[in-house]
Amino acid sequence: MNKKKIPTFKTKQEERVFWESHDSTEYIDWSKAQPTAFPNLKPSTKTISLRLPEDLLINIKIQANKRDVPYQSLMKMLLNDKVRELSEEN
Repeated sequence: MNKKKIPTFKTKQEERVFWESHDSTEYIDWSKAQPTAFPNLKPSTKTISLRLPEDLLINIKIQANKRDVPYQSLMKMLLNDKVRELSEEN
């Protein structure tokens, strides 16, 4: 089956608008797609300020120490798990 030619885009915004309103299967043969990995790709992060009760922060640090992980990493893991859990409920 012949596929349509992907147009040339002047800007990322123009490309974004195009793909929002077009079916990629008309342009790309996805049956030939192969899984790939991006081992050096890191998710973007945003710095926030969060006020926590001191007792809670102390307990988080104790739990992180028991698991031998940085406390901020433990906080991210716990938040991620809880958000995933809440998403599955809905």
